[in-house]
Amino acid sequence: MSGLDIPQTVNASDVADYSDTVDVLVVGAGIGGCCAAVEAADHGASVLVLERSAAAGATTCMAGGHFYLGGGTAVQRATGHDDSAEEMAKYITAVSREPEPDKIDAYCADSVAHFDWLESLGFEFERSYYPEKAVIQPQTQGLMYTGNEKVWPFADQAVPAPRGHKVPVPGDTGGAGMVIDLLVERLGEQSVEIRYETGARRLIVDDDGAVVGVHWKAGREEGFIRAGAVVIAAGGFVMNPDMVAQYVPQLAEKPFTLGSTYDDGLGIRMGVSAGAHLKHMDQAFITAPVYPPSILLTGIVVNKEGKRFVAEDSYHSRTSGYVMDQTDRAAYLIVDEAHMERPEFPLAPFIDGWETVEEMADGLGLDRATLAATLDRYNEYAARGEDPDFHKSPEFLAPQDTGPWAAFDMSLGKALYAGFTVGGMATSVDGQVLAEDGAPIAGLYAAGACAANIAQDGKGYASGTQLGEGSYFGRRAGRHAAGSSHVGETLPAGK
Repeated sequence: MSGLDIPQTVNASDVADYSDTVDVLVVGAGIGGCCAAVEAADHGASVLVLERSAAAGATTCMAGGHFYLGGGTAVQRATGHDDSAEEMAKYITAVSREPEPDKIDAYCADSVAHFDWLESLGFEFERSYYPEKAVIQPQTQGLMYTGNEKVWPFADQAVPAPRGHKVPVPGDTGGAGMVIDLLVERLGEQSVEIRYETGARRLIVDDDGAVVGVHWKAGREEGFIRAGAVVIAAGGFVMNPDMVAQYVPQLAEKPFTLGSTYDDGLGIRMGVSAGAHLKHMDQAFITAPVYPPSILLTGIVVNKEGKRFVAEDSYHSRTSGYVMDQTDRAAYLIVDEAHMERPEFPLAPFIDGWETVEEMADGLGLDRATLAATLDRYNEYAARGEDPDFHKSPEFLAPQDTGPWAAFDMSLGKALYAGFTVGGMATSVDGQVLAEDGAPIAGLYAAGACAANIAQDGKGYASGTQLGEGSYFGRRAGRHAAGSSHVGETLPAGK
């Protein structure tokens, strides 16, 4: 964290007066924070939520509303898709950089119950399925594939099932705001205050290093809150140029970020001040989807060396993650006339069309012989319904041999990439923040985008993972925090 602004902790012995005393103090009113607050209140704790902005929701309200859930939800059953917690766990384990089995097992085992809990807030996921390859359902369809479940090698490691559950709000942004509204309504029913335009700035620690409260500011006012436990759910760090430059420089080159003003990493930095260990800080979700239309995925994606490097039918952030690994973070999608279709909203810009492969190679600055060999090999096997190099699904295999040929630019700096951070504080399955030695820091919890959980990079990401894990592990953090504050009872794991 060298060169970054780590707020100093406040020694509890130096605090003469507290403005409030609560069992559980939640920092941030996004999906993780609101779920933590609801659960803590449900388990008998007195709860207060601090929110720096003037409204709840933050980055959650920008999301389209996917929750990654499975194991046999009501929507999966109603649409005829078999799934089990075991197969879901196999899949998440397979796509994880550093799988945390206790978290994965709990998330999958509790997924149906968590689905039911979300619906108990006052809405229903539509019992319908969207079968096309898309970034998000265009209307209110309740279920679709939002990850790499059908992509090699994962389709061989776990039985594929669609798990992207979308809230019943049309469109591709803002749907998750509906869930925030319902959570805020529930908090009102529980008499839990959300104190807006009030930010936690520093953690208060006692002589043993336990977190016992926060120093807050609201305009020119400031003070101290005493808490039995503090849950930090203050978002990621995509809006902090210094942290982005240090940890995820690829996001510094992007034209668009997925985040709110308050995704400045303050929650993470506060955690570090109390000894938090950080994980996956160099990873990001970064993407510029080339689909829909899905017919474009029958084409090939090549790098500056003129070679393929990924199965083109991968989920868009997996493909983009591999683009980031290529020379100059450059790549091109090539399709022939028979499979050419212009996207309605092209994020990877159309470059040009060429009558011959040689002219295309020259136009793209690629080696003629290499590009021709790459295309010939792909076409030869695609005609047989095979892809020995990247095992692309037969559904998206088609020879690209009908000229002219077209190319789209997937290069960073050319395509309209968007991204957010996934790294954060190391946590236990119950949201306890962990120190470098793996021991929990007494009184400190984290949830949502400032905690490192199941979302670990873009290559393994599935849409709905952050809303799913933010809400689920937020609930676990709130429940455990309530128990650690000697209020209510701590439930067995997974209940």
